[in-house]
Amino acid sequence: MAGRKKRIILDCDLMKHPHSGLYHYCLNMGTEIRELLKNDEMLEVAFYIPPAEKNSFGVDAKTIVEKRRFWDFFNPVTKDCSVWHAPFQSGRIIPDKRKYPGIKILLTIHDLNPLHEGKSYEDQQKSIAHTQVLIDKADALVCISDFTKSDVLTHCDVKDKPVYVIHNGTHKVHEPQLENSSYRPARPFVFGMGYINRKKNYHVLLPLLENEGIEMVIAGRLDEPDYVNAMLQQAKKMGVADRLHLPGPVSEGEKAWYFQHCMAFVHPSLAEGFGAPVVEVMQFGKPLFLSSYTSLPEIAGDTAFYFQTFERNHLKWVFENGLAEYSKNGLAERIKQRGTLFDWKQKAKEYLALYKELAAIN
Repeated sequence: MAGRKKRIILDCDLMKHPHSGLYHYCLNMGTEIRELLKNDEMLEVAFYIPPAEKNSFGVDAKTIVEKRRFWDFFNPVTKDCSVWHAPFQSGRIIPDKRKYPGIKILLTIHDLNPLHEGKSYEDQQKSIAHTQVLIDKADALVCISDFTKSDVLTHCDVKDKPVYVIHNGTHKVHEPQLENSSYRPARPFVFGMGYINRKKNYHVLLPLLENEGIEMVIAGRLDEPDYVNAMLQQAKKMGVADRLHLPGPVSEGEKAWYFQHCMAFVHPSLAEGFGAPVVEVMQFGKPLFLSSYTSLPEIAGDTAFYFQTFERNHLKWVFENGLAEYSKNGLAERIKQRGTLFDWKQKAKEYLALYKELAAIN
């Protein structure tokens, strides 16, 4: 008779934020890991998950529905857990190694973005200190880009713990489809997607709207009302407010439609550990206009055009010259090919190899 399987628990607590990159990170990786372990005789995966998402990995998936107030009384790591995967550097729940010394902890670090967002020194140190606490509890670390790994090695003490780089995979977008209430641009348009806040830096793009023939659609949660209002007021002052559209979060079908029909994708972010929307839109081969900051050049390589500064004339020059170059050199196919490097099936295999190593499974 086969022995009891060793169990990996993936902490999916952050799936309580459905319009976030971390939601899709957990969903895609968990789905692929579960598929890889479907017939495995030694290892299984279970998901610590918010109640609303309990069926996200299938009705027959092994789940531990999140009940925070019962954590001390019903601790899932006490039952057959060999590896606990904390998939984000601000995770809330990590097993106490003093009580459960046999459990190995894998921590994924997405970024140390507070170092690059213009935050105060005090806020930067507070964030690093929190990440350091989790590093101290972990047995191994994964960073989602070489840039993030460099940040971690520079600003944190990893001691002798192994640090791996596993890029994220790309989220497969749905069938493009606008809804009756969706905004449908009347002109050619540039598209951006992400939380609308200071870090994402979307306001610097407004000079592009001085070309009266284009619109701009930036989708995503209106994360900082003061920033959003300031951006709208700036657009009004410039006389371009009628061609700036901030629809808020959009459905998967709407997102795919904007990807498919935009003239270009724009992402002037100041701080990214990876840049998931950039990889998603690669599936459509659209021209990419990105900031040259943090991880973005690593992810897009030579298939994107980069804003080295956000000065008005430079930004417009990069955009106009980039569109001209894109139309001449067949860049679309290179962009699509670049996107194939970020395959969740392959990334899940890399994570599974780490799980097996930590669980001492050959």
